[in-house]
Order: sequence, then structure tokens, then C-alpha cells
Amino acid sequence: MIAAVLVGGAIVAEVTATLALRASNGLTRIAPSVAVAVGYLLAFVLLAQALKTLDVGPVYAIWSGLGTVGALVGGALLYDEPVRPATLFGMTLVVVGVAVLYLCGGITHD
Repeated sequence: MIAAVLVGGAIVAEVTATLALRASNGLTRIAPSVAVAVGYLLAFVLLAQALKTLDVGPVYAIWSGLGTVGALVGGALLYDEPVRPATLFGMTLVVVGVAVLYLCGGITHD
């Protein structure tokens, strides 16, 4: 259960860092650039801790897939980026793929 919370925190940190990357204007704005560095560092630390007890394949799929969806939603909400029907279809494929990997690939190791 704790490992799942760590993965969730890693996802939030990664999405936050990715959205701050857009706001950093090519890492030329200090505050968003610091948020990028801190967010990615936190994401990797949390993910590394979760991988002490969870399998890397399904966890990475969950982290990257939900991070992708989070960045897409955040980009739409914060930066008015377009969300087209094909984008929604692709996002659905990502979520379904992550679910299949999670359900069929196992999640914990001995």
C-alpha cells in the first residue's frame, strides 16, 4: 500500500515538473526551472523507493502512462492546448495499455 502511494506521488511530481518545464520558457525563468529540477528529482526518488517492493515493468508503465495523461490534461487546462478526438483516442489506448500491463504483468516481487 505504501509503495502505491509512492508511485502516486512520483506521478504527481513528474507531471508537475513537466508542466513547469513548459512554463520555464526553455529553462530561462528561475522559479519554474527550480520546480522542474525539484519535481523530477522527487519523482525519481519516490519511484526508486517504490521499486524496492514493486516490479519495474508494470510500475514504469503506470508511471509513464498516467504521467502522459496528466501532462495532456494539465496542458489543456493550464495552457489551453487543444484536445482533439484523436488525442482522446490515444489517451484511451494509453490507459487501456497500462491496465493490461498492470493486470497481466504482476506488480510485486519477492
